[in-house]
Amino acid sequence: MSCLFLVDDLSKFIGFFVILFTLLIFVYSLFYIKKNRFSYYLWFFLTSFVSLLAVFSNHIFLLLIFWGFLALTLFKLINFYSQDKVAAVAKKTFIIVGGTDSFLLLGFVLYLYLNSSVYLVGEPLVLHNGLSFLAFFLIASACFAKAGCFPFHSWVVDTAEYAPIPVVACLPASLDKLLGIYLLARITKNTFLLNNFACGVLLFLGAVTIVGAVMMALVQHNVKRLLGFHAVSQVGYMVLGMGCNSPLGLAAGLFHMVNNAIYKSCLFLGAGNVEERMGTLELKDLGGLYKFMPLTFIAMLIAAFSISGIPPFNGFVSKWMIYQGLIDFMNNVNSLGMKIILSFSLVCALIGSSLTLASFLKLIGGIFMGKERKKVEEVSFAMYFPPLFLSLLCIVLGFFSVPLVFHHLRSFTGIFSLIGIWKPVMATNFILIGIILGWIIFSIFSKIRITERYVGGEMVEEEVKTEDFYTIIRDLNPLKNVYNNAEKGRFDLYEQGKNLTFLFTKFLSYLHNGVLPTYLVWCLLGVMGLILVFFK
Repeated sequence: MSCLFLVDDLSKFIGFFVILFTLLIFVYSLFYIKKNRFSYYLWFFLTSFVSLLAVFSNHIFLLLIFWGFLALTLFKLINFYSQDKVAAVAKKTFIIVGGTDSFLLLGFVLYLYLNSSVYLVGEPLVLHNGLSFLAFFLIASACFAKAGCFPFHSWVVDTAEYAPIPVVACLPASLDKLLGIYLLARITKNTFLLNNFACGVLLFLGAVTIVGAVMMALVQHNVKRLLGFHAVSQVGYMVLGMGCNSPLGLAAGLFHMVNNAIYKSCLFLGAGNVEERMGTLELKDLGGLYKFMPLTFIAMLIAAFSISGIPPFNGFVSKWMIYQGLIDFMNNVNSLGMKIILSFSLVCALIGSSLTLASFLKLIGGIFMGKERKKVEEVSFAMYFPPLFLSLLCIVLGFFSVPLVFHHLRSFTGIFSLIGIWKPVMATNFILIGIILGWIIFSIFSKIRITERYVGGEMVEEEVKTEDFYTIIRDLNPLKNVYNNAEKGRFDLYEQGKNLTFLFTKFLSYLHNGVLPTYLVWCLLGVMGLILVFFK
């Protein structure tokens, strides 16, 4: 295909969701953004427009231009309020995303050298030597950074904590996930032909991303930072789908990409509603809001069920597809090493879902249950409509994923079929019947009584907050050192790179001390080095 722009079912599918998120977050921003509106909306709509251009680009040079421009718009939107901490986060984001953009450029240069094609969709390049592997992983690193996959993930968490809520809901939660995973799907399907080694690397990175990020989410007490780690963790599932390198795996990763953008934006917008009324997102200062903000509560509860993989919501369907993709790959591969990696990935995916549910019990319980902290009112229609609409999509795409989504995915991935007997409508009917029967039995045979509070069989005088139950995880001996190192930035590529750079510049400063004999010695050593190189 030799056209500048590519309009197929997949690009139209992703473009539709780019426009949808743009409209919903625009409505939300009308009441959330109260100053510098012209500047905000300028960069906001530029981001959305360029995102569409990047999605529909087929020519590599056009993609590089639009992709690079998005790093600038991301920086401007994060640094919208120009506060010290936010400015540092914006700079960190720009360095990580901009730095991997240079990897993208170098990767495509190698691809052009090896394949002589300037189009994403054309004759795919077989990964058969070191240069082809390097080209693929350089391009993939830009996708990882944009989506927030390990080891380029740390900007997502910091942005989630400090950037304005509409910016977080639009970029790290939705548009950046759509763009990063979309390009990763394109290159794994249309640009390169992967082998087991490349798939194994993708599977390992996806598995590590899932477990590492969700373990960090468990011990967070700030709602936005907790959601930020989950925004990273969910990317791992998408990368697992891409690593399966099969129609089912690709479809699962792309569907989970869309589902994640839906429920993650819903959760961030719901958190913005809570912040608007309470003035804080620290769990210790929240509680009892289900009585005062029922619409926000319902939206966030549905999104929490979805991200945790609870049927019949959309998050369950895409995770179920990913599990099936891993099992199908395992059944069709003969390599023992690949079987071990696939087994490890499947276990990590299942553990990640369980820990996700645990952390969202903490989040929903900490915000909406327990003792009320302050009597507030529900936010305005423009602020509760977007998360409510997104929560409705979680239900609709859970029930009707086959007619609404699978057709668009099959035209890109190829024909795939689901293993098992999962029927969303039938299963949902059984779940609803069970809930109704349980409520009837409880109403007839049970009486509600109020007693003293007990924890572990002992009466407690003070209120025990939901997040307190999770501190024991932080203090476990096997995990304590890991958490301490994580908090010190030991697993943050940006922080380690910054420390290494400062160490190198400090060494250079030590060498260039202004003493003339020292400079003469360095000149002499340089001349000797040149002589050895050119006259050996």
